[in-house]
Amino acid sequence: MKYVDEFRDRDLARTLAAAIAAAADPARDYNFMEFCGGHTHAIFRYGVQDLVPANVRFVHGPGCPVCILPARRLDDAIELAERHGVILCSYGDMLRVPGTGRRSLLKAKADGADIRMVYSTLDALDIARANPGREVVFLGIGFETTTPPSAAAIAQAQAEGIANFSVFCNHVLTPPAIRHILEAPEIDPSQAARLDGFLGPSHVSTIIGSRPYEFLAARYAKPVVIAGFEPLDVMQSVLMLIRQVNEGRVEVENQYTRVVTRDGNAKAQELVDGIFELRPSFEWRGLGSVPDSALAIRAEYAAFDAEKRFTLSEKRSRETKSCECPAILRGVKKPKDCKLFGKACTPETPMGACMVSSEGACAAYWTYRRMETLAEMAAE
Repeated sequence: MKYVDEFRDRDLARTLAAAIAAAADPARDYNFMEFCGGHTHAIFRYGVQDLVPANVRFVHGPGCPVCILPARRLDDAIELAERHGVILCSYGDMLRVPGTGRRSLLKAKADGADIRMVYSTLDALDIARANPGREVVFLGIGFETTTPPSAAAIAQAQAEGIANFSVFCNHVLTPPAIRHILEAPEIDPSQAARLDGFLGPSHVSTIIGSRPYEFLAARYAKPVVIAGFEPLDVMQSVLMLIRQVNEGRVEVENQYTRVVTRDGNAKAQELVDGIFELRPSFEWRGLGSVPDSALAIRAEYAAFDAEKRFTLSEKRSRETKSCECPAILRGVKKPKDCKLFGKACTPETPMGACMVSSEGACAAYWTYRRMETLAEMAAE
């Protein structure tokens, strides 16, 4: 298969749907968590849920990098721009995420803070070069996929002697989050037990490979299939998971072989390991404090670490009241379980990060299943 259209072929989808229906045991349920928000959107955009039997269910996970950033860290970013007067550079999907009091980067910008949307870390470096008299901070967020560009920016800044550039690092790691989902005490054990396997993230796995999931599969007896983002990728991965469950196998399988290898991108890993180190703990929206789940900038690059460069105040941050985004990120609830969804919370008036992000579960429900979801809510 060379072209995107071939991964969306209707006849192949019907063939896979028939194979899934034949493989799924009607006497049992299958609950698979798609960790990545990109998979959530693919499932709803292409109607994958409607192509599998009713006893094959998708559980939405915390794989939305914008969604999992807690209010405290967003409040800190706003403080950097407002109190310290830096030029804060951010990817666009962070601008509308509400922090404490529903205050966002976009609202801070409207009030006069110098906050600029960038498409890459190279843009942030260009802004630092063009404004030598101003401090420029890049808001680094995301999983293993977006970490190498942040590392490259720090290395480039050091090489060029760009002294007015730093990174506010919020990069997080996928395997520890999956481990926490399976172990976290705040999740009802019966809820956790309903997870029969995972659709592993694709872009993340291009960097780290499939090897890091092998420990999770072995320790927690949950199969993992690394899945691509196209509808046929997702359907084939579901079929692979069903077959593992039926056969009592617990393995890490790689459906996305055209991109992902077992060992991943060694050059990117080396770059990241040279610039970053593990944080002992990091707070995730919905998951709480997760050990060894995020990265910090190494001491030898402290000059480019915004957390060391600027003193941030102690503050009492809080999530939006009644927003179920934390529970949705844990896979305990679905967007339609939130009383704000489709009412007070819409893409035009987002109350939580899950409605803002292009990978958020609430945004997926609204964009691709709005009428059905609202109808279900009305019926209930």
